[in-house]
Amino acid sequence: MFPGALMFISYAASLLTIGLCLVLKVPQIINLYQVKNANAMSIKSLILELTSYTTMTCYNYVNGYSLLTYLEYPIILLQELVLIYLVLLYRRLLNKQNFLWTILYFSVTALFLSQIVPAFLLNIMAPLCTPISASSKVIQLMAIVRSGTSRGISATTWFISAFTNLSRAFTIYLDSADAILLCNFGVSTLLSAAVMSATITFSPGSPALKKYPPPGYGPTYVAYASQLITANNGEGEKKD
Repeated sequence: MFPGALMFISYAASLLTIGLCLVLKVPQIINLYQVKNANAMSIKSLILELTSYTTMTCYNYVNGYSLLTYLEYPIILLQELVLIYLVLLYRRLLNKQNFLWTILYFSVTALFLSQIVPAFLLNIMAPLCTPISASSKVIQLMAIVRSGTSRGISATTWFISAFTNLSRAFTIYLDSADAILLCNFGVSTLLSAAVMSATITFSPGSPALKKYPPPGYGPTYVAYASQLITANNGEGEKKD
């Protein structure tokens, strides 16, 4: 294939990735807002994701990479902050301590972006984003399995995550072939797909879950899932 054609495909893939990232966390935010229950969401996973997105945004910006190759990071970052706020809200964790942590987060981020902090630190931190990002997804995956339910978690968000990670790996391969970034997106693609599968499998009323309930749940969980569905339907009818 001609180099010009590859660059056109890469450009189109970048635009598609950025477009999808505009709404990556939106299904999750809407789902969480509707159920107003964040028990299946792992705060540790969200904080690790926030760390990874922030580091990669700073890394790409400071290294002067083309904006189209990383624009999804700041876009997702804003959505991640909204998501964390909702989780803290529904878990009643909006307190002074978390407010101070928020100020510290924005202060450190500003120091990196303004390059007051030496840029070589980002070169050390960037490779750590792969295990950090992977850990965040593994923690969320374990939270779903342990709770036996994916209520409040959006499978659509994780599908978009898997697709955009795969698409971004392709564009980075053509643009810079940065080994750190390629490894990061490759691992993220696989784990996002795993969380998506778990979300579908452990959704209340899932046929697969009824047939193969998680260890320790059995018929009790199936009954619990049915109660959740009935309760949700009842609330919907009352609103109507």
